[in-house]
Parts: sequence; structure tokens; C-alpha cells
Amino acid sequence: MGRQYRCHLDAGLGEDVKTRAKARASAGSDARMSGCELPVMIVTGSGNQGITVSIPVIEYAKELDVSHEKLLRALVVSNLVAVHLKSGIGWLSAYCGVVSAGAAAAAGIAWLHEADHEVINQTLINSLGSVSGIICDGAKPACASKIAASVEAGILGFHMAKQGRHFKDGEGIVKGDIESTIANVAKLGRDGMRETDKVIIDMMLD
Repeated sequence: MGRQYRCHLDAGLGEDVKTRAKARASAGSDARMSGCELPVMIVTGSGNQGITVSIPVIEYAKELDVSHEKLLRALVVSNLVAVHLKSGIGWLSAYCGVVSAGAAAAAGIAWLHEADHEVINQTLINSLGSVSGIICDGAKPACASKIAASVEAGILGFHMAKQGRHFKDGEGIVKGDIESTIANVAKLGRDGMRETDKVIIDMMLD
């Protein structure tokens, strides 16, 4: 595990599957951002996003003791959702891509639990409605904490959705259906954060 995020498993936070999912995804990013040269799966051009869509789903698959085929299908769900969420934002944005990846991982986790289409949609809405304000300020070890926050939001969103609880139309950027919510997030990342991106770059170059 990465040098910082090993603490998730020994700092009184327990070793339940939710903690392992967050800690191991974070540790992978922390190691990578700190110079680890091991290969990593990427999605939408990002290794950190590849880690985020994969590791939490794998941890839940182990916990649920599902077949290898079901794990692979869940990973397909997670990866395709991540691509769909990111496609409207574009390649360069001040919008942190692991937010989309964390939401996508939650969709894969929900699929592993055999959640229906509506619960998966509400999982995504809950997740995106919670952490879509996280900014991207370059690749660095602190990306690991953003992964932990995004995975946490995704898992929380799933547990909310299972209980029939979800953010409703008009609550911030959330709309009444998943595709309209995704469109709002895309507009936020593509257009709304354009000036934010310039300011962040100026800060980093100063």
C-alpha cells in the first residue's frame, strides 16, 4: 500500500469492505503519484481514474464472493459509466475526474449487489450531487484523498438509493433524471470551470 493511506486500515476505522475499498484505491494512487513504476489500468486517459473504477469493485466482489465472470461484468459497468460521465466534460477541465470514477465504481458495486436500474441511477445522482465541486489541481499524492472522498460518496450514494433516498430535481445541480444530471455536471466541468482551470494553472506556475 501507499505510504500514507495504509493508515486507513490501522487508525481505528476498521477493516470492513467499505474501508478497504477506499483505502486500497487511495493507496494505489498514492504509490503511483509518489513514483511507483508498476503498470496500471487507465480509463478516460487517467491511471488514477482507472484505479478508482477498479479497486473498489474488486474489493466488493471479493467480499460478496461472486464469480470471476460477474466481477468482469461489474468492471465493464464501472468503466463504461465512467466513460459516459466524462465524455461531456472533455479531456481538460478543472473538474476532478476521480469524482466521475468514484460514482462509476459505486454503479459497479450496486450492480454486484443486483440493484435494479433505478437504484443504480439514483446511486449516480446521489454521488454526483455530493462531490462534483472537487477541483483538479494536477497529478500529485493528494489525489489519493480525493479518491477516498469520491469512493466514500459513491458508496454512501448507493446505501441511500437502496433505502429509496435520493436527491431530488432542483436540489443544486441535480435534475429529475440521471441523464439531465449528467448533462449539468458536464456543463459545470466543461464551461463553468473554464476560468477556474486558468486560475489554478496560474497558481501552479507562480
